[in-house]
Amino acid sequence: MQYDFLIVGAGFAGAVCAEQLAAAGKTCLVIDRRDHIGGNAFDRYDEAGVMIHPYGPHIFHTNSARIFEYLSRFTEWRPYEHRVLAKVGDKLVPLPINRTTLNMLYDLDLTETEAAEFLERVREPRDPVRTSEDVVLNSVGSDLCEKFFRGYTAKQWGLDLSELSAGVAARIPTRTNDDDRYFTDTYQAMPLHGYAAMFERMLSAPGIKVELGVDYFADREAYNAAHIIYTGPIDRFFEYRFGKLPYRSLSFDHEHRADLEWVQQTGTINFPNDFAYTRITEFKYITGQSHPGTSIVREYPAAEGDPYYPIPRPENEALFKQYDALARETTGVTFVGRLAQYRYYNMDQVVGAALSAAEKLIERDSKDAARGE
Repeated sequence: MQYDFLIVGAGFAGAVCAEQLAAAGKTCLVIDRRDHIGGNAFDRYDEAGVMIHPYGPHIFHTNSARIFEYLSRFTEWRPYEHRVLAKVGDKLVPLPINRTTLNMLYDLDLTETEAAEFLERVREPRDPVRTSEDVVLNSVGSDLCEKFFRGYTAKQWGLDLSELSAGVAARIPTRTNDDDRYFTDTYQAMPLHGYAAMFERMLSAPGIKVELGVDYFADREAYNAAHIIYTGPIDRFFEYRFGKLPYRSLSFDHEHRADLEWVQQTGTINFPNDFAYTRITEFKYITGQSHPGTSIVREYPAAEGDPYYPIPRPENEALFKQYDALARETTGVTFVGRLAQYRYYNMDQVVGAALSAAEKLIERDSKDAARGE
């Protein structure tokens, strides 16, 4: 069958594009090498009956009313504000750093004004701010940098803070009040029945066919479509013509505790300096599920394995730009998503990029039709 679009990848980027194009009357074949839809956001019930995220916790948050309203067409929501503690020495303290964090760490009793004055005293101004180390030292100084950021970064990225672009550390704010929410976005919620159920609704239109367990690169010529939407690693698409782009991978150690209803005090605990893993997440906090036992996951960053995160460094961006230039010259293919655009996107940013890509393709086809092409 001739499809209007072949979509490689059934995660957020691919599913949003397919839904939008099908709504515009286009036919779409969505393929994925995994045996499920939803990409890394996929969730399922483990053997004990607890809903888990096999590829690590995915917490939805956005400031975009458009994106939240769009996804609300496919799911109801459970309000959820994520909270994170970090293990520093023998203490568990709030992260991002806030007034409570400072008071607990240093045995102080700072007011908000005094917390701001404290941070101003300890910060080490950097100008210009180029690296994540510059960002952290400029904000909180050396001691807090060592306690929270340097060790965690070394584990997470396999690099020192000084080797990462400024944008990585800039994602984590510093507060002088007692706000202990990890995110402050306007919309913070989890799909009431899970991500997998939301993706099923997104991909349920009659114009969409989904094939799973299919490797696009095993037989690229076998697919008959007028246009390709590709959401995987951009360097893989071009057979590593300019060399491999660096990505960071993860491995996961899932554990169910039938003997405990809860293991942690909050959804996620970070371990900046202890252990090989970076964090432990307890899923019932995120899903709101009631269960007599509990399921957790430990995350271990890795250099090899499935690509999860583009590594933001100037030299990597320069290599990506070579691939991006090649992509722009390639007719009949649209590249969208975290791996295809080599961007450290949050989920809502991927949705936004996919909505924009689909909008452009629909507009293009409308213009072609008006010209009689």
